Amino acid sequence: MTFTQTELRYLLGQPLGRLATLGPGGPQVTPVAFWVDTATHRIEVSGPNFGATQKVRNIRADARVSFVVDDMATEPVGPGGQTGRGLEIRARAELLVADQPLREGFGNVLARLHPRRILAWNLDGPGRNSRDV
Repeated sequence: MTFTQTELRYLLGQPLGRLATLGPGGPQVTPVAFWVDTATHRIEVSGPNFGATQKVRNIRADARVSFVVDDMATEPVGPGGQTGRGLEIRARAELLVADQPLREGFGNVLARLHPRRILAWNLDGPGRNSRDV
């Protein structure tokens, strides 16, 4: 298992993440839709015309990515009354062509993220928790 049950529930409840790739001019960060395969704990990212994007060209050149999902809780969850919580997932991205798009209006190219390191804050308890996976 890659994610804790709390982390997995959190990811499944969030509609949007930010994917950071390494491009020729430096990091590129883009909001993206994502899905979590609950059996393998892999994250899949796609979008409209995803296969023709700079993100995909960046991944082809360097498969190292960072993926962030975060939000503000309605009640304090962290030290000192902080309400921010989330996950940063450092991963290796694998580009695939799916039989069907993940969502209507999306292309069938997707990036499957294979987590290497997880940094969580204010999810399984107050404060930061990081680990290699």
